[in-house]
Amino acid sequence: MSNNKLTDRFGRTINYVRLSVTDRCDFRCVYCMAEDMTFLPRQQVLTLEEIARLAHNFVELGTEKIRLTGGEPLVRKGIVDLVEEIGGYGLRDFAMTTNGNQLSSMAEPLRKAGLHRLNISLDSLDAEKFRSITRTGKLSQVLDGIDAACEAGFRGIKLNTVVMKGRNDQDVPELVEYARRKQVDITFIEEMPLGEISEHDRGEALCTSDEVREIITRHHDLIPATADSGGPARYYRMADSPTQVGFISPHSHNFCSTCNRVRVTVEGRLLLCLGNEHSVDLKRVLRASPDSDQHLQDAIIQAMDLKPEKHHFSIDGEVQLLRFMNMTGG
Repeated sequence: MSNNKLTDRFGRTINYVRLSVTDRCDFRCVYCMAEDMTFLPRQQVLTLEEIARLAHNFVELGTEKIRLTGGEPLVRKGIVDLVEEIGGYGLRDFAMTTNGNQLSSMAEPLRKAGLHRLNISLDSLDAEKFRSITRTGKLSQVLDGIDAACEAGFRGIKLNTVVMKGRNDQDVPELVEYARRKQVDITFIEEMPLGEISEHDRGEALCTSDEVREIITRHHDLIPATADSGGPARYYRMADSPTQVGFISPHSHNFCSTCNRVRVTVEGRLLLCLGNEHSVDLKRVLRASPDSDQHLQDAIIQAMDLKPEKHHFSIDGEVQLLRFMNMTGG
């Protein structure tokens, strides 16, 4: 692995890249996208070869961790081939975020292709509530997928729950017990203010990490974990379980000072921050120089100067960013 060549103006080393492989999804989660979505035309979307080329160049520049996101990455045709390609790049950590809907048949092939870890979205263990939040999801299918992932032998499996007040905050204790039974980790996430939604009021729905932690401590003592994951989550452990509980708090506990990541949208836009629109069009560079990677690497290095010091999310009804979460994968 080469020395890292990606450092921003604030001295942060960027060694983690999240690559969106599709804006499409087989769910329509209320906090992520509108019910009636228009997806990108195929020619605007990076090919699998272009995504692999980007991944390879980020690794050349010192990237140690890549996460494939969506939309839902498992609806992208050829995804296992892409995993196999990137899995051969010698990454320290290679992960994917998924809604779990396709995992019952794909967990084993993904593991064999070289994927290390999975983050699986799970916002409720109540089938009706789950369908209401995802609009199209079937809970039993996702639970089967989680079982398949556990059996496939991934290095790490983590559940992700977006907590919304009055929607699924009552489900928090049951979700923790489920994670403990499965001996997987779980992270509770404050809703991000991305994209225009009409389904609920984000200000009223915000359930802070402190509130979620207080709910959990009624049942379990949470001990701060000493290990740093290198990501935005703050982790806690429990004395009687290997399960760790994490909290991602873009509103209540800004985590920008240690940010080590950038994102590439499925259109090939390099986003320097989830909470800002600063971006560079890497697709244009990719397609203008198909036979040389020098321009691409130069563009990535220069883009680091655009990375802001921090994001400024608010919940006062103003939508700062009009793109939906399915464009960037969180």
